[in-house]
Order: sequence, then structure tokens, then C-alpha cells
Amino acid sequence: MSVLSDWVSKRWPKIQAPPEQGVEPVAAEDRQMGFWDYFVLWGDLGLGLLVMFTGSFLAPGLGLGQALLVILIGSVIGSLLLAATGVIAARTGAPTMVLLRAPLGQRGSYLPTLINVVQLVGWTIFEMIIIGHAANSVSQSVLGLDNYALWCGVFAVVVIGMGLGGPVAVVHQWLKKVAVWVMLATSLYLTYAILAQGNLGALLSRPGDGSLPFWVGVDLVIAMPVSWLPLVADYNRFARRQGSAFWGTFLGYLVSNAWFYALGVAFLMASGVTQEPKGFVAAVALVGGWLSLLILLASETDNAWADLYSSAVSTQNLLPQISQRVLILGLGVFSFLVAVWLDITQYELFLLLIGSLFVPLFGVLLADYFAVQGKNYQVDELYSHGARPARRSGFNPAGILAWLLGAVVYHLASPATLSTSLLPGWGQAFPTWLTDLGGSLPSFAVAFVGYWLLSRVMRHR
Repeated sequence: MSVLSDWVSKRWPKIQAPPEQGVEPVAAEDRQMGFWDYFVLWGDLGLGLLVMFTGSFLAPGLGLGQALLVILIGSVIGSLLLAATGVIAARTGAPTMVLLRAPLGQRGSYLPTLINVVQLVGWTIFEMIIIGHAANSVSQSVLGLDNYALWCGVFAVVVIGMGLGGPVAVVHQWLKKVAVWVMLATSLYLTYAILAQGNLGALLSRPGDGSLPFWVGVDLVIAMPVSWLPLVADYNRFARRQGSAFWGTFLGYLVSNAWFYALGVAFLMASGVTQEPKGFVAAVALVGGWLSLLILLASETDNAWADLYSSAVSTQNLLPQISQRVLILGLGVFSFLVAVWLDITQYELFLLLIGSLFVPLFGVLLADYFAVQGKNYQVDELYSHGARPARRSGFNPAGILAWLLGAVVYHLASPATLSTSLLPGWGQAFPTWLTDLGGSLPSFAVAFVGYWLLSRVMRHR
């Protein structure tokens, strides 16, 4: 990739490749992002068709009234976790997977890194599927052209190009100048169109069928911001100040996540559309118009860009010698090929599985930073093997044990995930008072407190 950059620079000297920020801490002069940057970035990443589609899973079981309360609670909790993790990045300048070296050890961070790369590539594929179907629907209606693979390829090129540009350039040159204003206008119009289609009073009075417990619904809402937890430090490490990064991230994501989850619930109840991507995007286009659907594609492109960029950064925690640009290009092409050949119609289980692993994991990280280390991470220790006695082997047993314990608690309190996928009888093994709690809050609390206690015991010994 460097050979190609040199070749381009010699022939077109005005074209300069953006700086490649790997896993090393961001220098002070490169921290150029403030409150409005993060409000726009995370507000944009919380909008989109995929968030609406996820919100639609709440509608049958809860009804609109209960779903709105679930959305508010889940959005506040998830956005707080997201913003608090971003504060650590703003303090250290390190990406997310490097931060996990503190509570888990350097080698201990490799397992969540592998899991994260898999889930980020999966998210990139999901985004490309949604984008491809939406663009193809517009193409069929307006141009008479039906070519799903072509549109996946077009947007894959755009997503890869944004990944090569880097976060600061994308936020400053695209999101702040163009995308945020267009998305705001489109979101307001789409909200009006959906509410005009159905009677809001009638929708609020219509009860759910009870198939989704209240706190499991909260888990499903938390799952969306939690899916960004492994990425947040990759972007918030560019912050000028910790406070502006926290409030920009919290408020931006809270508003957009709650807004589009609620739109998804209202849209499904008002239109009666089926819960599968192809029919869902076609129905959105019918209600909001093809122009609205095309503009929403821009937001999905931004989400796919963030997933792809962070999958490359996370891979560098394992393989720092590989160029970030090579990883972005290779993973982007792979995601496009899978999106063309694999059509995924449901992914609720995928979201809940992510939550079961990453909610307790970041409970451990936040406990280490705020409770055990007293907000005093030494950046050089994140990059030196065995800087602390408990991590000389590259593993911190306290962090790994607390993480696993939190994950087990998640599946005890929310057994439906394992019952649906791996263990059919798992849900019948526990009393209903336990299984109605949802998994997110119990697993986070157990991981946080468990790590704090284990760290004190190990330090005493």
C-alpha cells in the first residue's frame, strides 16, 4: 500500500494520503475533535434503517407505550456506558482493544479482540445487505434496474474510501458539513410521514402480546449502543478534552438511538410490514418516499465505515505490523463478497449474543479505570508487556474471571439467547423471577463488583 501511495504522490503531488493512525496513542497535536464533533459523530451513528429495523422487534411483544419506556431506559444506560468508555480513550489516546490490556493483560486482550473483529465484520456485512436492498429497491422503481450485487459494490467502494480517509477527515469534511443537516431534515420528515400514517392515540392504547419481557426488551435496546462499545475509543482518542467527548457522545447517541428505535416500533405497528430487511426497506420507501430512503442510505454508509475502520484497528492489536490501509481494503472486499452471497433475514439473536459478551467485559474495564486504578492509567503501561506484577504473564486472572462470571450471569438472567441457539432446555432450568430481569444490568454489576473484589484480594496477597 505504501508503494501505491508513493507512486500516486510522485505523479500527483497535490494528492496526499491521510495520516495512518494505528494502535499507538494519538499525539496531542492530532487530537482535534470537540463536543460538536462527537455529538455529530455519535448522533449520526445512532440513526439509520438498521436502528429502525431493530426497534421493530419490540413492537409485537410490548406495544408502543411500553416500548417507549424500554427505549428510554435502554438508551440512557447504553449511552452512559458508551460515553464513560470514551472518557478513558480521551485520557489515554489509545484505541479500545489496547485499553483492554489494562484489566485483562496484553495476551488476555487477544480473545476479546478476535471476538470484536468477527462482530465488526458481521456488522459491516449487515450494513451492506441493508444498503444493497435499499438502493436496489430505488433502482427498480426509478430506473427499472434490478442488480443487488452492483449496488453492494458501489457502496462498498464508498465505505472503503471513507475508511482510508480516517475519522477526523470523515467527521470534519463529511458529517459536520453535509450529512448531519441532511439526516436531520430527512429524520423529521420521516417521523411526520410515519405518524401521519397511523393514529398515535390508537397505537399507544394497543397493548403488546406479552411475548417479550420488559427487561429483555431493555437488553435489546442496550445491545445497539453496546455494539459500539468496542469501537468508541477508536474515535474518542482524538478528543481535545475528556468532558467534551463524554457529553458529546452521551447526548448525541442518546437522542438518535431513542428516536430511531421509537420510529421502528411505530412504523411496524402502523404499517404491519413483515420483520425482514427486504420488505422493511421497501415499506419505508413507500411511506417516506424514495428520496428519504436514499438519504438514509448515507447514514448506513457511515455506520459501515465505522465498523470497517475499527475492525482494522482491532486487528492491529493482534498484528500491529500489518498496514491499516491493507486491512481496511482486505476486510472491506471480504465483507462485500459475503454480503452478495449471504442474505440474513433476522439478527436479533446476534445482537443479544454481542451484549452477553461485551456488557460484562466493559464492566471490568470501567471497574479497573474508575474504581481500582482511580482514573490513573499510565499510557506506557498499556504498551509494555508485564508492566504490573499481576500481568507479567500477559494475563490478569482477576479481569478474565470477572468477565466470564459476568457473561454467565447474563445467560442466567436472560436465558432466551442460549435457549434459541445452543441449549433448548436452558430457559426452563431457572425460575421466572430470575429470567425476567434481563441480562445487561445483572451481568454488568457482577463483572464490575467481581473485578473490584478480586483485584483487592490479589493485591492483598
